[in-house]
Amino acid sequence: MNTITAERAAVPAELPDLGVRTAPLPAVQRVLRARWTILGVLLAGLAAVLLATLGPLRPAASALGAMRWEFLPALVLLSLLHYVCSALALRGAAGRPLPLATTTLAQFAASAANRITPGGLGAVAVNTRYLVCRGLPLPRAVVAVAVLQVAGVPADLLLLGAVLGLGGGNGRMLDALGEHAAHAAGLVPPLPLLVAGGVLLPAAVLWGRRAARSAAVGRALAGFADLCRRPRDLLLTLAASAGTTFALAVAFALCVLAVPATAVGPADLLALLAAYLVGAAAGAAVPLPGGVGSTETALVAALAALGVEAGPALHAVLLFRAVTFWAPVPLGLLACRTLRR
Repeated sequence: MNTITAERAAVPAELPDLGVRTAPLPAVQRVLRARWTILGVLLAGLAAVLLATLGPLRPAASALGAMRWEFLPALVLLSLLHYVCSALALRGAAGRPLPLATTTLAQFAASAANRITPGGLGAVAVNTRYLVCRGLPLPRAVVAVAVLQVAGVPADLLLLGAVLGLGGGNGRMLDALGEHAAHAAGLVPPLPLLVAGGVLLPAAVLWGRRAARSAAVGRALAGFADLCRRPRDLLLTLAASAGTTFALAVAFALCVLAVPATAVGPADLLALLAAYLVGAAAGAAVPLPGGVGSTETALVAALAALGVEAGPALHAVLLFRAVTFWAPVPLGLLACRTLRR
């Protein structure tokens, strides 16, 4: 026994390097990741400052200084209200008392997923996964999310009808949009327009008939019929769905008011709400991830229909999209990590 102990003591405390590399500790990995993240943020900020001061974004940077930044807290609160209403709408469609805070975090994660997927597929996947983790069977979770998408259409139509009924825009915007559409149609030669209509219209009819007969649409309609048999949940879903759109519409109006060069005032609030509802619907019709590009173009066109110049209209739209569209993305990524835990 003493001989074995002596031999063990004779073994050197440090073994030679045999080329085997061990993985770094988790704490070291977190520190390295944090350093790279901070470096990336600093580089992105430096690039933004250089572009704003030296590049073509100098007019936009000068416009930022003239904005009414006292509207910013209200914009942040409206953006948060948008996600809370989305959580309430999901609770109503699911028919379960889901925790409001966690469900709101799920909506932040769903919005981040929508930035890279077209047609709202990211939000559908995230909400379905969230409902399954909350104990709903997968078929019922899929139907609840589909019902949520279907219920948003009549809710937005009712909201648009209410705004227009109250005198949103006093008909100016709709008349101007009609004139722009007629002018754009007049620029297209009649023969290609007839050929396109003769090809696309029958294809759309066939696709619509096939979609109406599909099992997915049948399940969604059955789920919506089941929701109609629950008046309390139906009212909650419709009201919360309309609330999500209304919160963004008010935020858009505040962004336009925050740009002094737009020359609009509080008296134009209904007109701005109508401009957002029409422009957002037109932008969402293009199947792009998050409606990037199409939504901005449609909103600028809606403001132009109200007589707002192109430059100030673009500044207001970019401010609106920065606060309500891009700013919540980091929160959505953090919410995704929290929900996974």
